[in-house]
Amino acid sequence: MSYRLKSPEASTDPLTVAAVDLGSNSFHMIVVEFQGGRSRVVDRLKESVRLAGGLQADGRLDPVACDRALACLRRFGERLKPLPGAHVRVVGTNTLRQARSIESFLEQAHQALGHPIEIIYGVEEARLIYAGVVEDLNASPGRRLVIDIGGGSTEIVIGNEDVPQLVESVPLGAVTQMSRFFPSEAITKSGWDAAVLDVQVVLEPIVRAYRASGWDIAIGASGSIKSILRAGGLDGPDAEITPPLLKKLGKQVRKAGKLDKLSIGDMADDRRAIFPGGLAVLTGLFEALGITSMRVSDKALREGVIADLIGRLSAHDSRDDGVAAAADTYRVDREHGLQVADTAVRLLASAGLADTAPRQLLRWSAMLHEIGLAIAHRAYHKHGEYLLANADLRGFSQADQRLMATLVRLHRGRLRRELIDAMPGGWGDIGLALAVCLRLAVILHRGRDPQIMPSVALTITDDCVELVFDEGWLDSRPLTRADLDRESERLAQAGLSLKIDTAESGDQAAGS
Repeated sequence: MSYRLKSPEASTDPLTVAAVDLGSNSFHMIVVEFQGGRSRVVDRLKESVRLAGGLQADGRLDPVACDRALACLRRFGERLKPLPGAHVRVVGTNTLRQARSIESFLEQAHQALGHPIEIIYGVEEARLIYAGVVEDLNASPGRRLVIDIGGGSTEIVIGNEDVPQLVESVPLGAVTQMSRFFPSEAITKSGWDAAVLDVQVVLEPIVRAYRASGWDIAIGASGSIKSILRAGGLDGPDAEITPPLLKKLGKQVRKAGKLDKLSIGDMADDRRAIFPGGLAVLTGLFEALGITSMRVSDKALREGVIADLIGRLSAHDSRDDGVAAAADTYRVDREHGLQVADTAVRLLASAGLADTAPRQLLRWSAMLHEIGLAIAHRAYHKHGEYLLANADLRGFSQADQRLMATLVRLHRGRLRRELIDAMPGGWGDIGLALAVCLRLAVILHRGRDPQIMPSVALTITDDCVELVFDEGWLDSRPLTRADLDRESERLAQAGLSLKIDTAESGDQAAGS
């Protein structure tokens, strides 16, 4: 099977990439090979894990659900073992977003799979779903309404051609509606009516904007929606879900009364277990948004992740777009941000730390280091930390945003080592160097002169930071020297000494 992905440049050498989607109901894996400008799926795995069913009242995952998940990931990991880390992306969705105290589980999952798990925000999940659907229905013109009903959340996107414009993730899912409104697998009329009404209540704040925006075609993209289409006895590329079909299936579900008496076609047991919940969500969506018909796509989140991953491996990283969009939204001084970013990255490279991931993280953080000014100048680094930890940044995982938020928080003021030690994913080992590079770059560009490009090198050891300037450069800039003297005091509080050297003269301690 081949499909239309925006492939990298044509090459005679095959490129194999994989995406893993850790959903609230099922885990999916897809492996795609690109060669000569063409793509084909070489492997696809799906397992029902029912992770959302293991989310307890206190927000923790129960051990049984964790064991199911880890067993599945070990099987996936065997297939992914030959692939380089940069060729695999693993995303966790709503249940992992909601779960508390899952650090141990994520570490075990990393070991089982052989790759780290990125927990993504709901809006990022929706964007990736839309990207996957666009690849499937590229020939469909005009505005698209795309809906994906997961186990714990539903993503709703309106886009024009391949550009998403309205993007929402709402806490409605097939698994969660089952547990809330159909306890003990009993399906009553009152439970059904309450489940559909709940959908409309949750959607009420966004309905007006979506109806006003309008769309030319509605597309469903999830196992729940596909099962509804099949339950109606429909198939083929032109098959559509309509309000009469939903009404008919709703009557059948209520008439069954119990899950074990629900018999609709050749539906698998794992899908039957959540079918009423998914049907209630889609029925509520049709009624709230006024949907008259819906086509169904075979592609969704994992195909969108593949497309995004290919962009990272070729010429276009969606995270660059996310940073640019945030800079526009919060009116960040882009020219100044780029200057600081260039100097920070040069300092990092001169310190012998030029790996791609740290360099990218530092560049993005530097470009947005003044984002907090959109709130207030006072303590703007703290405002920036909050914005970056909570904003919807295209392409970024929650962990990536927390890393950037920490660096922005530490680019001025006290260098808090405990914040660096708390950086997720083992980044604390290099976090100090990244923070120091950003702090120094901000100081060197405090004058905001676009013509200045400091000629400077950096050395960092466990307890010492050393800057080496071209001879005479610092002598003509007394304000910069004074700023470095103050920075020496701040670094000393964090257990670091700052030394200033010139290329042709001996050491001289900052502040001396």
